[in-house]
Amino acid sequence: MILHVLPTRTARAAENMAVDFLLLQRYPEAGAPRFRHYEWAVPAFTFGYSQKIAFVREQLARVAAEPARFDLCRRPTGGGLVDHRDDWTYALVIPRGHVLEEQRATHSYRVIHEAIAEALRAQGVPASLQQRAEPDESMEGAAGVCFQRAEIHDVVHDTTGAKIAGAAQKRNKHGLLFQGSIWRPAAGGDALDWERFGDEFVLMLARSLDAAAESRPWPEIADHEIEALIEQYSSPDWIESR
Repeated sequence: MILHVLPTRTARAAENMAVDFLLLQRYPEAGAPRFRHYEWAVPAFTFGYSQKIAFVREQLARVAAEPARFDLCRRPTGGGLVDHRDDWTYALVIPRGHVLEEQRATHSYRVIHEAIAEALRAQGVPASLQQRAEPDESMEGAAGVCFQRAEIHDVVHDTTGAKIAGAAQKRNKHGLLFQGSIWRPAAGGDALDWERFGDEFVLMLARSLDAAAESRPWPEIADHEIEALIEQYSSPDWIESR
């Protein structure tokens, strides 16, 4: 089996979310796992599909000065509010029928996050997986804001206790979409070689999937589908749907 590693792209939030979803829905080679690392054209925040927009705006006002100046988009996956201003973002699609796609969500979190932890440890970062959720009622809203509190199988720094990586999933008849974020400051910031991290993460991820990593060109997806989904993800109807 081949893990398709797609080229890095930079886009605004709605386009990044649209492309991730289309990699699940419309990928030409339906049986192939596919991975991409991507960047943000402007500072951005995304939030989980089921989150209430009022809660999101309240939390955003606490963590960002002039929040109206940032891109804000509802993700097709779950999870909390994620700050993408200094993160390393990726998406992984596991096709229907793959053994990992058939496992419980907690298992896929563990497998993918262990690959991240291994790639960090290769550069001397003492990273491991959170073994249990630690509720902290003193942190109002923490459960809905990524990187404020580690959930089970999130990647954490063994020395500082800081959450390094979290993710969210969406499952449908096509497979599993896994959207993940690694908070650079918690992992060492500029002291880390992020290009090396990306290469090692992909190799360890491929090993976990029992696949060989192979760079592939960007797939041919109809322009009208991408444009329509970008328009949808940019619309108030989508962003403020809850």
